[in-house]
Amino acid sequence: MTAAREGEPFDEHTGLPASESRAIKQRTTWYDLAHEYIEQRWERTPGNTRRTLADAFATVTPALVRPGASFSDPRVLRRALYSWAFNKNAWQCEPTEEWLHALDWMKRNSLPVSALAEAGVLRRALDAMCHKLDGKGAAAKTARRKRAAFNEALNTAVEKGYFAENPVKGLRWKAPAVNEEVDPAAVPNPAQVLRLLQAVARQRGRGPHLEAFFGCLYFAAMRPAEVIHLRIDQCHLPKAGWGMLNLSGGVVTSGKGWTDDGEVHEVHSLKRRAASATRQARRGLFPSRRSSYACCVPM
Repeated sequence: MTAAREGEPFDEHTGLPASESRAIKQRTTWYDLAHEYIEQRWERTPGNTRRTLADAFATVTPALVRPGASFSDPRVLRRALYSWAFNKNAWQCEPTEEWLHALDWMKRNSLPVSALAEAGVLRRALDAMCHKLDGKGAAAKTARRKRAAFNEALNTAVEKGYFAENPVKGLRWKAPAVNEEVDPAAVPNPAQVLRLLQAVARQRGRGPHLEAFFGCLYFAAMRPAEVIHLRIDQCHLPKAGWGMLNLSGGVVTSGKGWTDDGEVHEVHSLKRRAASATRQARRGLFPSRRSSYACCVPM
């Protein structure tokens, strides 16, 4: 009656006020919530993103445990979380006895979701993303990538009624700064690039293929995955002047444990574009030869 007078919405299935329903859900542990999130996202997520999510959750989950709890071997715990708990493909097989011991410990000691409303708990989780297992600082981009995965999991928890709003939203925590500037001293000039490519081409075996690969990266500003996916029928190269490459996707190395078909590579659409989208890359011929480096690189 108090909730009704205050205009609080009620859950249609349980008949409970939203606050009471949320309190019941928040008894779920963070470990179970992360496990549920992986299961929900798996089918519509590419292999590389699956691996990124598992890496993020395997880093943050050991930090979200009861005060004073500490597993005897952090490396075993991380491997069990990364390779089994947050890898849906691995659920088809039972974990090893060593991993099972680590996962049982995690289930017993994982904090309830309600604890994530506390600023100190959240800071502990976010700070864990900034360090590696050996205690050294992690790369700033790695920390930000893991924070994005953690934040997205909490956004989904809001949609499911675990929180009224994302608890990270009001937290004053600054992510490590990422250096976006390029050191001019580390960038070769066109003449140096030509000499480097010529040296690569003289290598036995895959030398000519690697010459084409690196030539596309430099002169057509392509991503490595796009170059690997490039085929000769996508190249429109005149004998002189500028040519055009019609890019339609990329080949990404995800790992056999993270793909649906057990293959190491996955073919993706262009980054941040629709599945059928294409992109044109303009490029010119090298002054030292009539042919172009923009040729097919076999998968």
